[in-house]
Order: sequence, then C-alpha cells, then structure tokens
Amino acid sequence: METAISMKGLFRISRPINLLMVAFAQFMAAYFLVITDQNGNPVAADPKLYLLILSTLIITAAGYMINDYYDVKIDYVNRPNEVIVGKTIKRRVIIVLHTFLNFSGIGLGYLVSPRIALVNFAAAFLLWLYSNELKRRPFIGNFVVALLTALAIFMVGIYYQKSELLIFTYAVFAFYLNLIREIIKDIEDRQGDRKHGCRTLPIAIGFRKTKEVIFVIAFCFVVSIILITLALNQKDLYLYFGGLGIFFLYFLYKIYLGDRREHFTELSKYAKILMLIGTISMAFL
Repeated sequence: METAISMKGLFRISRPINLLMVAFAQFMAAYFLVITDQNGNPVAADPKLYLLILSTLIITAAGYMINDYYDVKIDYVNRPNEVIVGKTIKRRVIIVLHTFLNFSGIGLGYLVSPRIALVNFAAAFLLWLYSNELKRRPFIGNFVVALLTALAIFMVGIYYQKSELLIFTYAVFAFYLNLIREIIKDIEDRQGDRKHGCRTLPIAIGFRKTKEVIFVIAFCFVVSIILITLALNQKDLYLYFGGLGIFFLYFLYKIYLGDRREHFTELSKYAKILMLIGTISMAFL
C-alpha cells in the first residue's frame, strides 16, 4: 500500500550498507593515509573531515533514491519484492527528498571548502543524469558510477592535498572493481532492462562478449595497479595487492563459469567483499 513516507522504506532505499562502506573508505583514507592535516594536527580531530564524509553520504543517498524512482518499472521485473517507490513511499516524496538531500550535501560540502561543494554538485548532477538516461546506454553508465565511487575516495586527497598518489592508488582500485561490479549487475538485471528498452552492455553486445569486456577491464586493472605500486615503490603495497590478486583471480574464474542470474548476484556481493578487504589494507600501510 502506498503511503506518504515509510521510515523502513526510507532506510532500505538509501542502501545503508553501501553508505557505510563509502564512509569507511573515506575515513580510512584520511586516518591511515593522510594522517595529519596541513597544520600537523590529526585528521581524526578535524570536524571538516566528518562534514566531508556526511556530505558524500547525503549526495550518495539522494542518488540511490532518484535511481529507484526512475527504475521502478524495471525493478518490478527484476526484484518485485524489493520495490519501495510507489509502494511504501510516494513518488513525489522521493523527488522532494532527492532535491533536499542534494542541496544539503552541496551546502555541507561548501562548509568544508568551495572545491568540495563543486565536486558534490558535479556528483549530484551526474547521479541524476545516470539514473535518468546514462544507465540505459551501454557502458557509459557503468563508467560514470565507477568514476564517482573512485572520486569519493580521492576527495580526501583533494581536500587535504596530502598522499595524493597513495590515495589515487585506492581510487583506481575502487574504480576498476566497481566498473566490473556495475557490468555484473547489468548482466544480472538484463531481463527487466530488455523489457523496458534499455541498451546496457549485455543487451547491446550479448552475454558472452560482455564477459570478454570484463576480462579486458580486469587486465587493465591489474596493469594499472602494478604501474602505480611500482611508482610508489612500497613493499607493503606489493604484498597486499599481491595477496588480493589471488582472490581477484578466483573472482574472475567465477565470472567465467557464471551463466545464471543467481551466479551474478553472488558475484556482485563478492566484489563488495574485495572492496572491503582492499579498504582495510589501508590500516597496515
């Protein structure tokens, strides 16, 4: 039954687990990679760090809401039991919340610095554009979401202007892993996407060729990480990314074997675990 707003529905539509992972990655990057601000004070004591994280989470939550708003017909095919827009929260309420959260996120970003406010504005616009149009096109939507995920981590380096290359390493890691995950989600959701005229990668070029694209991206991922770690020349990075490479190879093997929707649902979750493991490694550098 459609209601004006449901707190349970609002909680679910904002993807709290994903938001926690974003906040965790930003905090870890600041605490373990930046360590101190420009004045030599611990970043953990800097209130602006928490404003930066909060503004990112608000923009991200708004992005999830508008994505579900535009995807409601597709979700009725792919995951009918998880539809919230129009069932537990009215559609117009989603639009109001989306607008309010975006302005709040940009405003909080401005309290951190005008540069962060500009980044938040660009992110909010791209998330709307993705939900409204880009996600229905092959690859470009996947690329935008992966880029914004990487940007969420690199924002810490942008603000503090410290350890940029090291933070960039993790941003690249997040970009490629999330690019692969977004394509996996398109494979998982291709039934509903096809029914509603979306031209995602699996629909545009086919299931098998989409897998080939994933393997090409995986190769670029490995080469990029190797080049950056060579530039940084830190022994610990070789060890951590080398160890993570074993899990990544298993991940690719499971992609190669996967041929059913439930396989790709599990692979999407596995990609999140890889991201979490990579984030935790910041603590040991």
